Amino acid sequence: MRGLLVRWLLLTIAIILTSYLGVGIHVRSFFSAFFAAMVLGMLNALFRPILLLVTLPINILTLGLFTFVINAILLLMVSGVVSGFYVHGFFAAVLGSLVISFVSWLLSSFVTDRGHIGYVELRRSKRGIWE
Repeated sequence: MRGLLVRWLLLTIAIILTSYLGVGIHVRSFFSAFFAAMVLGMLNALFRPILLLVTLPINILTLGLFTFVINAILLLMVSGVVSGFYVHGFFAAVLGSLVISFVSWLLSSFVTDRGHIGYVELRRSKRGIWE
């Protein structure tokens, strides 16, 4: 449960950072970003697998690039539901979904399944091999 809450907060931070970058996504307050992260998480959990399955042939033809369109559509859906969270157009949604995905992935890579922050420390052995 703690891991879910930490990832929810990380997605909120990713949405806020994306709005600061000026890619066409605007967030009125922290709570708007918080609820947008909640709705986006639920849409990703419920509808994204279905959409990926339905659009599998076009996704294969575009070598997976159509997934960005699906992410943009889900982001536009969130902007229609959450007040205080605005996406200005389809291309802003595509660019915003790319930035949100990258920042969320980057931040989540430091969090374990239990919600603890961790990292891997590599050291070079005497033989010159990284362990």
